[in-house]
Amino acid sequence: MKPATREWVKKAENDFKAACQLLRRRKDIVPDAACFFCQQCVEKYLKARLLEAGIAFPRTHDLLQLLNASLPVEPLWLAFARVLDAMTDYAVDFRYPGHAATLRAAKTALKDCHSFRAEARRSLGLKK
Repeated sequence: MKPATREWVKKAENDFKAACQLLRRRKDIVPDAACFFCQQCVEKYLKARLLEAGIAFPRTHDLLQLLNASLPVEPLWLAFARVLDAMTDYAVDFRYPGHAATLRAAKTALKDCHSFRAEARRSLGLKK
């Protein structure tokens, strides 16, 4: 694996850990931040896979755009299109007033993030 890909994976893992830690709390749960970190984890794994495949990618938070760019090397990832499209908004919406995530949305985001993360790690030759 390319050194730059490893850096993206490390950042993605940090985001995944942050989301998990936020949702394990008994009190002071922050669904907005958990959704944000789930989106960021998926975004970074998509970028890691594109980088590893030598596919240039734009500077974007749009998970569907990144997913579509990855389909030539990961066609089965199309199955994630619906959930990744829904997660795209978590990069910005919950970071500002006017929008708030529910605990249910955060738990769903973590479940979807976990599923995509497992596939991305498998694709990159990493252990679960």
